[in-house]
Amino acid sequence: MTIHFMGAGPGAPDLITLRGRDLIASCPVCLYAGSLIPQAMLGWCPPGARIVDTAPLDLDAIVAEMRAAHEAGQDVARLHSGDLSIWSACGEQYRRLDGLGIPYTVTPGVPAFAAASAALKRELTLPGLAQSLVLTRTSGRASAMPERERLATFAASGTTLAIHLSIHVIEQVAAELTPFYGADCPVAVVFRASWPDETVLTGSLADIAARVRAGGLERTALILVGPALATTDFRESALYSVDYDRRFRPGGGT
Repeated sequence: MTIHFMGAGPGAPDLITLRGRDLIASCPVCLYAGSLIPQAMLGWCPPGARIVDTAPLDLDAIVAEMRAAHEAGQDVARLHSGDLSIWSACGEQYRRLDGLGIPYTVTPGVPAFAAASAALKRELTLPGLAQSLVLTRTSGRASAMPERERLATFAASGTTLAIHLSIHVIEQVAAELTPFYGADCPVAVVFRASWPDETVLTGSLADIAARVRAGGLERTALILVGPALATTDFRESALYSVDYDRRFRPGGGT
């Protein structure tokens, strides 16, 4: 048997990968991350599947479910929201399974920042303006941020920031970033990207905190900061320039 970890994507059921959907349909056990997983995805489980909401469980209890399925020879679909590569709490699960000798696979998912970018219809990296995207967060109860990973450190680059799990301290975020980006720097807050109740707030570092509080947004929202969010004054990429010689269009042909 195998534990199949998969990123379920940002919310919309049809934003899960085909591989993920097929794995759910093939596994007699499904462990899913509570309210972060759309109920529609659970409908893909096979008839009679054991479906367990892991939200009220601690790590020991979650691993116990995996171990029981392993001993019964049953594959497990382990559903996490977004993508598994960041802030998924999968690392400790992988480590436990490695210690127990239980095999597992990992299937990526659409990350929240990509869904937020789609909602905004904005590219987060623009030529001559921003060519990097920093994924970060502020300290929380579950994980403190290392001192070397302060917002100010990343803000010094002036590039686009995608700040997760920090909407509850939006005032602090705006205050820390303003000296680097300026009070008029564009900001977007995307609440529950791709869900039916998706909400998008736009503003600047000067007013975004007030907009967030007025909108009543308290969780499950991503903060995007940087000049690429609003400018239309950027040079075009050379990639599609008529004079650009590349492998699949030698000599700059069209």
